Amino acid sequence: MNKSFKGVFAALTTPFLKDEISIDKFRENIQKYNHHDLSGYVILGSTGESVYLSDEESEKLAAAAKENASPEKKILVGTARESTKITIEFTNRMAELGIDAALVRTPHYFKSFMTREALKSFYLTIADQSKVPVIIYNIPRNTGISVDSHLLFELAEHPNITGIKESSGNLSFMAEVIPYLNPDYSFLTGAGSVFLPGLILGASGAILALADAVPEECASIYNLFLEGKKEEAKNLQLHLVPLNKAIIQTFGIPGLKYALNLLGYYGGPPRPPLLPLDEKGEREMDSILGKLNLLKK
Repeated sequence: MNKSFKGVFAALTTPFLKDEISIDKFRENIQKYNHHDLSGYVILGSTGESVYLSDEESEKLAAAAKENASPEKKILVGTARESTKITIEFTNRMAELGIDAALVRTPHYFKSFMTREALKSFYLTIADQSKVPVIIYNIPRNTGISVDSHLLFELAEHPNITGIKESSGNLSFMAEVIPYLNPDYSFLTGAGSVFLPGLILGASGAILALADAVPEECASIYNLFLEGKKEEAKNLQLHLVPLNKAIIQTFGIPGLKYALNLLGYYGGPPRPPLLPLDEKGEREMDSILGKLNLLKK
């Protein structure tokens, strides 16, 4: 069942209209992304505000993604719940929709008890029972939990754990583990700031919020790297640093959604308790996009 995932995956936002999900806007965004050289989409990830969605809303979004994505695009879906049992149940509900893999973040509510053994049991049990390949989602900034190298090596031995989305941006961790993983194992960086360095270290690709705003540019970094045009890839990586910092560190999802509104996609508001970008933030984002000549698109 093991699959390898390579290239750039856009971590899609969830469109809201008056605090309700908009499948129409979601569909329109995907149809636009289909024209870009992306490997696929991540639905119900952190960028998709998945923790604010009901299971019913989540299922509608996953189904819409599957129905509207181009046939060559892979669909990865965030399926994590805090308990092992419910994660398995939701993962297999998503599997019935025909998704390509489940992205499962570390459980973290009882973080002081999330030992290596607890995490190992969580992932192995899910992998045993999941009807689709499992990708570990390591995002310590949000969860306070990290998958260490020893645990990663143990989990990578399971035939149904196909990869990891590593969002810490820790280059030392990448250098420590990538050389010792099976070449078919999908090491996907989740940090746009280290996208090219990650590829140089051997990452197979990336899952990026940045790819929502500039999908073609992110795909170009990957393709330039494969073509051996490392100087051009480096210049493009550096060019996108201010935008990546703005949408990840400074303004977060509200900033990304505001940018999407200006770049020809539907961003709309975040779901409360997240607040929309204020006027000062809007001016700063306008300036960043203007300096990068992105508003001319």
